[in-house]
Parts: sequence; C-alpha cells; structure tokens
Amino acid sequence: MALTLIVVTPERKLVETQTEQVELPGELGYLGILPGHAPLISLLKTGVLKYREGGAEKALAISAGFVEVSNDNVSVLADVAEEPGDIDRASAEKDRAQAEEELKTASRETLEEIRTRLELAQARLAVAAR
Repeated sequence: MALTLIVVTPERKLVETQTEQVELPGELGYLGILPGHAPLISLLKTGVLKYREGGAEKALAISAGFVEVSNDNVSVLADVAEEPGDIDRASAEKDRAQAEEELKTASRETLEEIRTRLELAQARLAVAAR
C-alpha cells in the first residue's frame, strides 16, 4: 500500500506523488502518516514536511496551513512550501538572524509574528542542508 501526497500552495501544486510515509508539523506536534491512517484534518505549523519516495527521503519547508488525511490520500494546503532547490540559503540565514535579533526587543504584539518568521527560516535552512 502507498499514500498519495499532494502539497499545494496558493501559487502552485508543488508535489503530487506516491509515498510510503509522511511526517509533517501538526499544530500540537509532528504527525506521522502511514498507509491505512485514520481520517484526519489538522492545522499545520511552520516546519519541515518529510516523505519517502522510492526509498529516498525528501523534504519541504512549509508554513501554516491544513492537512487532510482520507483513504490513503494526504492533502496539504500550505501558505508556503519550498523544496531544497528553491531555497536561497543566504536569504534564509539572513532572515533567521534578523528574527533572532528582533526577538530580543519584541513586544507582546509582535512576538508571535517574529517567532513564525524565525521558525520558517529555520525550516528553510534545515531543508536546504539536505
């Protein structure tokens, strides 16, 4: 058995493939999805989505969105999703450093937005390092 993984952003369909497993950043922690998984709808957090295709592990940096699991189909709707080749490492490093600096003086009103930017920069760097 296999899963069908579809990853879509507002701009494009990034992935449509058969995979053995998917790991993604759910709102309450990382979720592991295998064939036969119970139906599920969940919010996604910013992080790294991993999947196995032909025995090789692949990864995407994603930001907030939703996942639906039903009948061995995993549909991911993300605000942002980037493959390793799409990531400008220097830009991601600059974004990470800037967010870390801003966290030092952040107000309560801006804290969550800065943390989200930092998490996305860290996810982008983790995926780019693959």
